[in-house]
Amino acid sequence: MTSRRDVEQPLHGRRNECEVLLRLLDRVQSGRSAVLVVRGEPGIGKSALLRFLADHAVDFRIARVAGVEIEMELPFAGLHQLCAPFLDRADRLPSPQRDALATAFGLNVGAPPDRFLVGLAVLSLLADVAADGPLVGLIDDAQWLDRVSAQVLAFVARRLFAEPIAMVFATRAGRDLDLRGLPELALTGLSFRDAGTLLDSVIPGRVEEQVRSRFIAETGGNPLALLELPRSLDAADLAGQFAVGDQHPVAERIEARFARRIRDLPSPTRQLLLVAAVEPLGDVVLLWRAADVLGIDRAAAAPAEAADLLSLGTSVHFRHPLLRSAIHRCATTEERRRAHHALARMIDADLDPDRRAWHRAQASAGPDEQVAAELQASATRARQRGGAAAEAAFLEQAVVLTPDSRQKAGRALAAAQAKLRAGSPADTLELLAVAEQGPLSDLDVARASLLRAQIQFAADRGQGAAPHLLSAARRLEELDPRLARETYLEAISAAMFAGRLARAADVTEVARSARAAPSVEGLPGVGDQLLD
Repeated sequence: MTSRRDVEQPLHGRRNECEVLLRLLDRVQSGRSAVLVVRGEPGIGKSALLRFLADHAVDFRIARVAGVEIEMELPFAGLHQLCAPFLDRADRLPSPQRDALATAFGLNVGAPPDRFLVGLAVLSLLADVAADGPLVGLIDDAQWLDRVSAQVLAFVARRLFAEPIAMVFATRAGRDLDLRGLPELALTGLSFRDAGTLLDSVIPGRVEEQVRSRFIAETGGNPLALLELPRSLDAADLAGQFAVGDQHPVAERIEARFARRIRDLPSPTRQLLLVAAVEPLGDVVLLWRAADVLGIDRAAAAPAEAADLLSLGTSVHFRHPLLRSAIHRCATTEERRRAHHALARMIDADLDPDRRAWHRAQASAGPDEQVAAELQASATRARQRGGAAAEAAFLEQAVVLTPDSRQKAGRALAAAQAKLRAGSPADTLELLAVAEQGPLSDLDVARASLLRAQIQFAADRGQGAAPHLLSAARRLEELDPRLARETYLEAISAAMFAGRLARAADVTEVARSARAAPSVEGLPGVGDQLLD
């Protein structure tokens, strides 16, 4: 095989990094798997290296995933991006894996899928694809993946062995604990020489050496900063009056620069960019359908493409992920609502009800029970898929849009319970406060008390939680005996954990109350047996 390194042009200042990626492709093409995590700050060149890899993976199938901040609470959203092109092969999977994957993606309704089975299903699916030729999976902005997708993709990456598959993650430094232990490539700023060459390529004419040196030092050799920030300099700056006093992080300054370039674009182009920014899947067909709703002509894309902000091919690609947030910030609230409304109109309610409901919610200007009910239905589907964070996100948005005070309180309590299951006690307290402002049934009041006790247990490791859990259990005996027994079990755990530090109720007191509690009809569950 002819070495790729003899024929390919590396990125400026990244020869060593490009060598690593080309060796990775050679390894996979020879029939062995490869995994790499590329880490670095925003603008350091992670996405550029993924593009380099894609451009030179000539004989490979390419599967792409792009983490999107606004989808972090939607379980399996990132994983769906990776698997969607290959779901026609799902029938070849063993039935437990096929069913788990179908439930995770909302194609089937059932109990929350076992994440181990979902991981095995993805591994089997990718292996089946790779049997027809080498495959490379590119996962950009992994720090913004939903947690379940990150865990499953890391699971798959650790179990690749002899398959011709490469998985390359790009993520910010210090993020993504799920990827720890995988081979890494840490990106730092360009060398002074390479940074100077790159800077000279975008600043016309001669620049004062002192200004040039200070600019390179200030940006830390960040390639995107070197390319973008000079566009805002005027003649006085280049003559030596450039003040290097801006202490904002490089990412913020790059985003601000993008924002200025966006504001200079024609209004239809800005509207089109906004629709693309709030539609995270990069679906070009959906983008143009939404653009038609807004009366945006296809010619509106030309100024953005000419400005090298995005490209429209088989999918939508922004030059850099920071562009999405910059576009979002440049838009007014009403403009964002119109973009979400257009997308919601064009999304099939039968094929993707959850994403449609989310866009409808973002498009709502005030309370809307119909949209709130759709969000509640989406929350139920998320719970069935095992997505507590997504369930909470849907319910939290439903609370905002619910006009009836009683329903609002009930949904706020349900959202608080989901937030606690998702590990967000601070958000739980905020939603509890909303719930307690409205009329609650006796059972819901007891559930609210239980939530507060559970939060305290998480906060102080049980020292003061046992008496509150015991009180909640006693209150629940007549209202919900099954939940009362579950709460007694939690109270015992809290008292045991606190031990001698228990401030009031000890294990003996809790146990006596639990044994005196009324029995539950039907066959005892695991919790009942454990409590006994």
